[in-house]
Amino acid sequence: MSNSLRHITGFINVNKEVGASSAQEVSRVKKLAGMPCGHMGTLDPMASGVLPVATGNAARLFDYLLSKRKTYVADFTFGISSDTLDITGNVIKDCGRIPSQGEIEDIIPKFVGEIMQVPPLYSAKNIKGKRGYQLAREGQNIELPPKKVTIYNITIKETVSAGVFRLEIECGGGTYIRSLARDIAGELGTCAAMSALVRTKSGMFTLENSVRTRDLNADNFESYLIPADMVVDFPSVHLTAVEDKKITNGVPVQKGLACGDYKIYLADGSFYGIGSSDGINFKTRTKLC
Repeated sequence: MSNSLRHITGFINVNKEVGASSAQEVSRVKKLAGMPCGHMGTLDPMASGVLPVATGNAARLFDYLLSKRKTYVADFTFGISSDTLDITGNVIKDCGRIPSQGEIEDIIPKFVGEIMQVPPLYSAKNIKGKRGYQLAREGQNIELPPKKVTIYNITIKETVSAGVFRLEIECGGGTYIRSLARDIAGELGTCAAMSALVRTKSGMFTLENSVRTRDLNADNFESYLIPADMVVDFPSVHLTAVEDKKITNGVPVQKGLACGDYKIYLADGSFYGIGSSDGINFKTRTKLC
């Protein structure tokens, strides 16, 4: 691998495959990048789809991306419930009742907007210093507090088979699709488990421009690398040589910019990071180099 490739930071829009863990996919990218990597928005092994992986210091931009909208296509199997809220777990109840598509469509509006949602115990959520799934495997029945999440839209795409409906969900960060299956079914007096999940979009990352890690190699890696400045949609600020020297030394400059965040470009045209303005002073918030 070329030395130049080892110093490139950016994002690989991975199409995570069913059966692989998010950590495994990151490890494959890390091996090719030759630098530390991190991912945004864990997908369970049974899920597939968009998994943004940052190479090098590009991971510092995750805080700006976590609030972006995400879109999922999920299969909900009605009539059964499992301890994990999906079909990878142990079936703990056979509710029997299968709602019609019309019944589901009628109650969907109750789950659009800001709603309170109880996360699944089998999750990566940190509880008293341990992951939820660790506590669950230890047999601890912890009652998790509900959290506020935002659902922008839910549509039924098709009936997959008897009792299995495919839904498209557009939501904010932190939403658990498995919990949504449980809650929609509960509103209809039955139960459901998530039986398939594909994340089709996460912010500007879409399934259409993603790549499977098994298709990546040293020769094509750079062609799939998305420059770090392409993933944030703030206005751009181009510094003069004098401002460049001040900003890179942690000294604010007066730019007269409106309050907010901006992408910083140095005098040589290179992307430096994210800066913020209070209306008078402009300073660095997050630097990538």
